[in-house]
Amino acid sequence: MEIHIIIIVVCVILSAYFSATETAFSTFNRIRVKNMAEKGNKKAALALKLSDNYDSLISAILIGNNIVNILASAMATLLFTNVIFGDHPNGEDLGATVSTIVLTIVILIFGEISPKTMAKNSPESFVLFSAPIINFVRIVLYPFIFIFNGWQKLLAKLFKKQEDQGMTEEELISIIEEAEEDGDIDKEESDLIKSAIEFGDLEVGDIFTPRIDITALPVGANKEEVAKTFSESGYSRLPVYDGDIDNIVGILYYKDFYTIAYKTQIPLHEIIKPVIYVALSQPVNELMKELQEKQLHMAVVTDEFGSTAGIVTLEDILEEIVGEIWDEHDEIVEEIKEVGEKEYIVSGKSNTEKLLSLLDIDEEVEAVTVGGWAMEVLGKIPEVGDSFEEYGVSVEIIEMDGRRVESVHVLDKRTDENDENEDDANDEDGEDEKQQSFFK
Repeated sequence: MEIHIIIIVVCVILSAYFSATETAFSTFNRIRVKNMAEKGNKKAALALKLSDNYDSLISAILIGNNIVNILASAMATLLFTNVIFGDHPNGEDLGATVSTIVLTIVILIFGEISPKTMAKNSPESFVLFSAPIINFVRIVLYPFIFIFNGWQKLLAKLFKKQEDQGMTEEELISIIEEAEEDGDIDKEESDLIKSAIEFGDLEVGDIFTPRIDITALPVGANKEEVAKTFSESGYSRLPVYDGDIDNIVGILYYKDFYTIAYKTQIPLHEIIKPVIYVALSQPVNELMKELQEKQLHMAVVTDEFGSTAGIVTLEDILEEIVGEIWDEHDEIVEEIKEVGEKEYIVSGKSNTEKLLSLLDIDEEVEAVTVGGWAMEVLGKIPEVGDSFEEYGVSVEIIEMDGRRVESVHVLDKRTDENDENEDDANDEDGEDEKQQSFFK
């Protein structure tokens, strides 16, 4: 009797080990273990090696787990039929039934649920503990693993699996959001990572400064005009054009002007830096790489007719990742200012996509800026007081600068409507309850 119990206990312990190992290897943080391996942890290196050959690893685990479970079941049946119920008239049937029930409960609690829960709570620690043991088991069971791997390959040929598409951008962002909710990273880190992920989708047209906002110099400007423009604009670089702004010939740097040309007879065209031209549709990540390679900080954006549509700077690109960058000369402007619950004052220059994202509206609008969106919906050049509603949001023009929308008032009405619907639903439920109580 004692030998039966000892074998059963050992089998349950081994079953718990195999179950925990399976969970640990399927849930451990690979990056964390990889860092340990790079620091010289041999167990971590072995764990990564086993994980890389996951089919062989899982075959070893399943074979080992089934062997000990079957052995435990056989020992339990012998124990209950021959020893405990040996003198009973229906000892065999009763023993088989009781042993099945008892062993199922024991295996579920101690061989499956408990070890898997513990392994899931600290998978890296268990992976490091288990790696040498399961590697030894894998070597011992290699002939069986070889047969099963061959069977797996045959099944893979018969039932072709879909091509692995890899992780999509949406899935990666969902992982970041879950990490933020779990407290693994804070909101600032989450926003930074998501901005970097979405960076590849941006085009120059999403971030450029439009033509109307460009401060530029004619190539024949005298030194006093240049100094005045630098002083009033606060910019450290200014585009220089020949004839009109559609013919920008270079970029003048503040430092070059004052250190080389200001108190000399050297003309502007000799100190201006070269300029590159880009299309509105060019991906921002490609432009950043080009600016870095050519050691430039600004590019001229052209439209389909070859005219100057605007400019884009390296700072514009970086701000899409890290947020607004202000220096001591910048006038800090909030493009989207919350003034109440679901109520905002929004600059006409603000990106429409960012505003809709803030309002949790999953719609695509052709206009890049909020001002352009207002013109698109109204079908005319707006005037102060004009308003429209789109996607449950009310937009009112509150300030114009000539023909350009300077700022708008945005009110999200969807919350109020949802609350009213909920109140109506609650009122209807209340009336139903009253009617039911009346008829009772």
